[in-house]
Amino acid sequence: MDGLRFPMFVDLRGKRAVVVGCGAIGSRRATVLRDFGAHVVVVDPNNSIDGAEHLRREYIPGDVAGAFLCVAATDSREINRAVGDEARALGVPVSVADARCECDFYFPAVCIGGGLVAGVVSDGASHGKTAACAREIRRVLEGFDED
Repeated sequence: MDGLRFPMFVDLRGKRAVVVGCGAIGSRRATVLRDFGAHVVVVDPNNSIDGAEHLRREYIPGDVAGAFLCVAATDSREINRAVGDEARALGVPVSVADARCECDFYFPAVCIGGGLVAGVVSDGASHGKTAACAREIRRVLEGFDED
């Protein structure tokens, strides 16, 4: 089990989730967090998602304060590292999109259907394997919608 992460499901309703960077990865993660009821705060000078609070600027120290969890997903290694450092200093779990070794949690491929939720993560060796597994789990869960 070395290197594997423990799956933990939490109630995000109303909890503050800060997503720094809202490009392709950040917007997907922000959308999932919003769909699970989190109060999503997106820090990005340009992009946001519907239903999220938008701080239309670059990240500044202090943005993570008060968060339940944080995602660093900019295209800047320096900013992502700074976000991760701030989150860890505040005791806020953080997922750093470009540095697996800086993550307190991995953002899973989320699979929903039939009142069930599954999350899939890998040991980091194969994103393709994770995606294929998630597709198969989603297909199976769709069958439970019929009951």
